Amino acid sequence: MLVLLLFCLKAGGQTVAVKTDLVKWGTASLNIEPEVRIGSKSTLNLGLSWNPWTFKDNKKWRHLLVQPEYRYWFCKPFGGHFIGVHPMYMRFNAGNIGFTFGLANGMKDYRYQGNLWGGGIGYGYHWILNNRWSIEAEIGLGVGYVDYSQYECVTCGDKLRTDTEVRFMPTKAAVSLIYVIK
Repeated sequence: MLVLLLFCLKAGGQTVAVKTDLVKWGTASLNIEPEVRIGSKSTLNLGLSWNPWTFKDNKKWRHLLVQPEYRYWFCKPFGGHFIGVHPMYMRFNAGNIGFTFGLANGMKDYRYQGNLWGGGIGYGYHWILNNRWSIEAEIGLGVGYVDYSQYECVTCGDKLRTDTEVRFMPTKAAVSLIYVIK
């Protein structure tokens, strides 16, 4: 990504942005996502998210997420509506977390550790605030392949099972603050 970024800066007329997802910050996940214009209506970005923390009562949502994305913009890059295609990989260790609406059943009573590979399609909108700052929202749906181990309790437990699953799932839910470098 750095080589692509340097190439585009030297090519002239290209646009580069750096963003951070406020939703991920709500889960105490450090994140950054550089994005580079690669055509008159397209960009590439590389989303990175990391949560190394274990919280009170051994609650954890530890992960390392890598999620690149190709975007097609309906008007122009970094303004208005876009659709994106994104693969993803996540290494996770999570447990003792209660989710609403039946998401991630069992996370309150068990700890899960493993890998997620997947991909999806996203839709978003980019609001320009001024020549340097913007806000963006994106949602995405896709498919994930998960291989994981389930543990008896969140603090000490024995391994109960190892399994794999394929799931239809949300792949993005982001509200990002963006700084545009021209």
